[in-house]
Amino acid sequence: MTIDLTAARTFVRVGGRILEQRVAEALFDGGGTGPVVHAVTAYRNEDGGFGHGLEPDKLAPSSQPLDVEVALERLVTVGASAPDLVTGACDFLATVSEGGAVPIAFASIHDHPHAVHWSEIPLVAGQNPTASIAGYAHALGVRHAWVDEATEWSFHSLEADGPPPEVHALRCVTRLVEHAPDRARAQSAATAIAAALPGTPMYQERPAEGEYGLSPLEFAPTPTSLGRSWFADDVIEANLDHLERLQQDDGGWPIAWEPPGSAALGAWRGIVTVQALEILTAYGRL
Repeated sequence: MTIDLTAARTFVRVGGRILEQRVAEALFDGGGTGPVVHAVTAYRNEDGGFGHGLEPDKLAPSSQPLDVEVALERLVTVGASAPDLVTGACDFLATVSEGGAVPIAFASIHDHPHAVHWSEIPLVAGQNPTASIAGYAHALGVRHAWVDEATEWSFHSLEADGPPPEVHALRCVTRLVEHAPDRARAQSAATAIAAALPGTPMYQERPAEGEYGLSPLEFAPTPTSLGRSWFADDVIEANLDHLERLQQDDGGWPIAWEPPGSAALGAWRGIVTVQALEILTAYGRL
């Protein structure tokens, strides 16, 4: 199998958002991180949070914790330093948290275009996205009272109740244990997360054509990821092979769910295309 890198990059330039174009330039062309920071800032609100469909399945302009998560993820991806942005986002999260935990989004998303599956997602405080945001804040080296509170809440929940029985929340706590400063506590949690993954709904250890789910590559996006040791070599190789096969004739990668419109579809395909190239590069497939 051979990846058409030129077609993939052209696809992102033609159909992707400015943000993903800037991320791709930083990752693959030696571009700086400044343009990524500027592109992320375009989604920022006066309260310090992020909205405006930064996560394209809900297009509410108001600040949403999930959009904060996406903003920080983009900064981590390119190694950007934007402490003012991250601190401002944490200030916002502190105003909407419950003992450190935040919901994935607020009911205001239902007043704007959104994907059908948002009608089924509980909008309650939880590990998704609390743990993930805290993990990214640690990765960015930002100290903040909310980050400390969210980290403690997430670890206490893991230790008291066990890993969450939902694959997206498991991905969130994996991001926390990847970056949390307390490595002994993180390693203990990582062992529990690895044990909880098999059998979790929507976790796909082996590729399933056309079905939505999270693969091992979501938990081990690089060979040096903390989660890489959770999976046998043949499992990782099978999922890398599958990821390569998914490239479409137009150069981009597909998604396996229905977004709220054609613009959101284009945004998502740009996102997953850059992510696919990032993973394949990390594993030496490009």
